[in-house]
Amino acid sequence: MEKSSSNLVLSIGNTDNLKGFVLAVISSAFIGSSFIIKKKGLKQAGVSGPRASVGGYGYLLEPLWWIGMVTMIVGEVANFVAYMFAPAVLITPLGALSIIVSFSAVLAHFLLDEKLQKMGVLGCILCIVGSTVIVLHAPGERTLNSIEEIWGLATQPAFLAYIASALVTVLLLIFYCAPRYGQSDIMIYISICSVFGSLTVMSIKALGIAIRLTVEGTSQFTFFQTWVFAIVAVTCIITQLNYLNKLRRDGPLTS
Repeated sequence: MEKSSSNLVLSIGNTDNLKGFVLAVISSAFIGSSFIIKKKGLKQAGVSGPRASVGGYGYLLEPLWWIGMVTMIVGEVANFVAYMFAPAVLITPLGALSIIVSFSAVLAHFLLDEKLQKMGVLGCILCIVGSTVIVLHAPGERTLNSIEEIWGLATQPAFLAYIASALVTVLLLIFYCAPRYGQSDIMIYISICSVFGSLTVMSIKALGIAIRLTVEGTSQFTFFQTWVFAIVAVTCIITQLNYLNKLRRDGPLTS
């Protein structure tokens, strides 16, 4: 444990990692708060029209929802920049820890009067333990010098097999499971967001590295691979936002 703690101190002590760590915490604060604001906006929109969970889009006319969206965008920008400085294995667990536990669950408990039950508390504890273990044992980040090098890693057979299986899973969830079970089983929408989330992290990390290399003097936006990663990132983010809104039912964020 002492060795793991030393590894964490050394990892965060690195200047770039420290910048990424701080940005990830700031990002989590904004994104976590945005969930609460958007939930209020969705509840208000649901009073006068179809809820988002049943396909309604009345929330697009709700100012409070847009305030939450702007808050989320600020958080996502900070998160994006964090990936430019620090390894994904450091940034991603911090996001899960802060958003799920510190903000979405805890703020919903106090601001939306959605009381955490025993299983919710247990889930928060498991989230804290899991995130801590991942951060403590995070490996060092490989230095990448071009977007073509990232593309080479992303097109390896094992990763292509993962992408194919992820897409098949998502399509099955969207076109078969969601219409039939989406209203009764919250895990359908969560699974869609989670699977797309894994692709989002990969593409955002690639874009972050491309921007950092471009700022340092080696333009990466002349390569088509950069734009492929950008398209993947935008597509995944829009899809996740759509299904995150469907999760915001009349029921609580916490249980």
